[in-house]
Amino acid sequence: MNRRLAIIKACLSVSFSRASAYRADFVLGSVITLVSNILFPIVTVLIYQNGASFPDWNMWEVLLIQSVYTMSTGFATMTLGGIMWLTMDHIREGSFEVVLLKPISPLSFLAASSFNLESLSVISGGLIMTIVSLCHLPNVSVMGVLQCSVLFIAGVMALRGIYIIMAAITFKWVGNSRITEIFESIMAFGKYPLGIFPKALKGIATFIIPVAMIGYFPAAALLGRLNVWTFAAIIPCILFMLFGIWLYNKMIKLYEGVGG
Repeated sequence: MNRRLAIIKACLSVSFSRASAYRADFVLGSVITLVSNILFPIVTVLIYQNGASFPDWNMWEVLLIQSVYTMSTGFATMTLGGIMWLTMDHIREGSFEVVLLKPISPLSFLAASSFNLESLSVISGGLIMTIVSLCHLPNVSVMGVLQCSVLFIAGVMALRGIYIIMAAITFKWVGNSRITEIFESIMAFGKYPLGIFPKALKGIATFIIPVAMIGYFPAAALLGRLNVWTFAAIIPCILFMLFGIWLYNKMIKLYEGVGG
């Protein structure tokens, strides 16, 4: 355990050193990452400014969902967002064998190696958006904050599961950068109120691929809009992450060298 923690600490230290050495690149990357993640709230503002709306949700409530979504993706991306690209690069170059020789599980090593400091800008932007949204909404209860915190952690777990699954797929689907676009399209359902979707889609987004936990459910907790069954959706989030870990380790056993 001590050796594993030492290796993870060394990988994180390298990430901080890289950001310090290439400060201009770090700042520019952080700005680009932040801007790319706050574009969809601007679309929401434009929708409401032009007289359209989401049924039963005002503009600030929808922006709250999207700000929580931004923070969730920021936390998950900071720790696991680059694991797919790192895994893919090792498979392409035939260097994954070196990862297998490390005295730590490949998933833990690559997760630590892919630590992304640029995501701090996304987390900060999401936090600012959350505060601004809450300033235009009724007072939030302490219970609402606690419920939001629990659901937020579950949402980050679901996102981590998605990133691990994407990385696992690259063992057999090497060189297809469209994997992220496919999963990002699925995750986009977490940006909007769940009630606007058909019942079948709501069930899928809650219990099959729990993307509603990324933004909608934590925001609903702050607004006091939770149903009793909502906390049952935490279980699929945990199972989704565990499935991702299992799948990644399973795909490692199927690894056959350069090219997957």
